[in-house]
Amino acid sequence: MNMLERITSKLCTSETILAHCHRARFQNQRIVFTNGCFDVLHEGHVRYLAEARSLGNLLIVGMNSDASVTRLKGPERPINAEDSRALLLASLMAVDYVVPFDEDTPENLIHLVHPDVLVKGGDWAVEQIVGSSFVLGYGGEVRSLPFHEGFSTTGLVEKIRQL
Repeated sequence: MNMLERITSKLCTSETILAHCHRARFQNQRIVFTNGCFDVLHEGHVRYLAEARSLGNLLIVGMNSDASVTRLKGPERPINAEDSRALLLASLMAVDYVVPFDEDTPENLIHLVHPDVLVKGGDWAVEQIVGSSFVLGYGGEVRSLPFHEGFSTTGLVEKIRQL
């Protein structure tokens, strides 16, 4: 398998991620789940995803579809198309699987994955994290990781607009 095939093998649907989750549970692996738009991948994302991955054996990233990003961020977003964003995320060593979702929140995907650890960035309080009550309800862990100052997609977009 060449490198690109390895990367694209990390791209899943909500149906195919189930098999990976079942295999991970059979092997007693700790599943970590996070989500986001990841419109313009930057250092803050890489640091955050590496830290999230360190909390378990398998990191699943739920990624907002193009339609979902547009509803959440406005008509000028996303900047990068869904396939491109998914491929970039999948190319990161910290990321095991990428699963696009079309809803405004990853609630359904979280119920499907049933992660051991649910993670978001430090700009989210634990009680605000979508799916937190579900995960805590079965004894899972919910973490809000420290926010890395100086890195934001919105900030990058504004900086580019000023050029």
